[in-house]
Amino acid sequence: MTYQSIIAAITITATSLTATAQDSTIRRSNAHIGFTYPLSTNGVAAPYYSNLFSVHALAGVSRSEEAFCASGVASVVTDSVRGMIASGVVNVIGGNARGLQAAGVVNYTAHKTTGMQAAGFLNVAGDVSGMQAAGFANVATGEVNGLQASGFLNIADSANTQIAGYINLAEKAHAQVSGFINIAENVDGAQIAGFVNVAKKVKGVQIAGLINIADSSDCPIGLINIIKNGEMAIGTAMNETGTTLFTFRSGGRKLYGIVGAGGNFTKGYRAYALQSGLGMHIPVTKAFRFNAEVTVTSLSDRWWHTDIRSGVKIMPSIRVGCVEFFAGPSFSYTGSNDLQGVGRVGYSLWRYDSRYYSHDFSIGAEGGIQFHLDSRKMMKKLISEKNSAN
Repeated sequence: MTYQSIIAAITITATSLTATAQDSTIRRSNAHIGFTYPLSTNGVAAPYYSNLFSVHALAGVSRSEEAFCASGVASVVTDSVRGMIASGVVNVIGGNARGLQAAGVVNYTAHKTTGMQAAGFLNVAGDVSGMQAAGFANVATGEVNGLQASGFLNIADSANTQIAGYINLAEKAHAQVSGFINIAENVDGAQIAGFVNVAKKVKGVQIAGLINIADSSDCPIGLINIIKNGEMAIGTAMNETGTTLFTFRSGGRKLYGIVGAGGNFTKGYRAYALQSGLGMHIPVTKAFRFNAEVTVTSLSDRWWHTDIRSGVKIMPSIRVGCVEFFAGPSFSYTGSNDLQGVGRVGYSLWRYDSRYYSHDFSIGAEGGIQFHLDSRKMMKKLISEKNSAN
């Protein structure tokens, strides 16, 4: 992946900081007190010492830390850390770390971190067993057996859980949650994003504010779902009020999203409609099934009056080749700031008029036709266009 070059650059930089005499004899000290290297109780030999307790005004250097280490600016440990290490700016560890690493800006561990990395800006580690928490980004070159949580970006080869304010990247993931986008090769759990999810194979659920993209995903929940082994269809439908919509339905073998636009121009009424919703396929035979849908439709004259119709529809459908016919009952609630608006409903079960709004529960009907698109061909075209652009 493209982030590997970034990881390599970080690794080379940090390795140069920890390149000391690793083969020299290890010396031990109960306490290491200093101002900055080499002005400390261990002096110029500090890189060869293993310490139980270390405190430095600015920066400290050691071979390993066994319990506690704190520096005002930076701590550099060429081998391993156990316990707590805390610095105002950066912690650099050339081997493994077990316990808590806390830094105002950056934590870097060359190999495995067991416990927690907490940084104001960036955490970098090999494998992680525990948690990485950063204000900006977390990077793990190996496996994260635990949680990555950041304000902007998480990167891992594989991860149990990633939570980011903007983007998550992983080869394999159990759960990804982000404010904008998740990208993974394989997901065995859930992808939840404010805008878009991208994966190859998803065993679980994809939930996106707008778009889900995958080779296979049976349970995508989003308005637009581009699934290679799923379904996509364009069509038109009309309900009992005369509102006509042109729709795009897309999703997996079970769940799908709905977006539509149209209008109602019956009996001198002129309004424009937008629709969004979710649906579920309930198969009976190869050609016959039920489509259960929950939709919200806004109908507005673009000036003063707006009807909001929320409904549930159960529509039997018959598919012949790429053509599908559907029709069935609907159960809806309509709220309108036009006191005549709720007159544009089916059979009214209950109605209430307040001073400025009208409310109505009703039974109606909807029917239409849609034409199924070849999802595999569309995905191949998208991939080929992406490759040619690169």
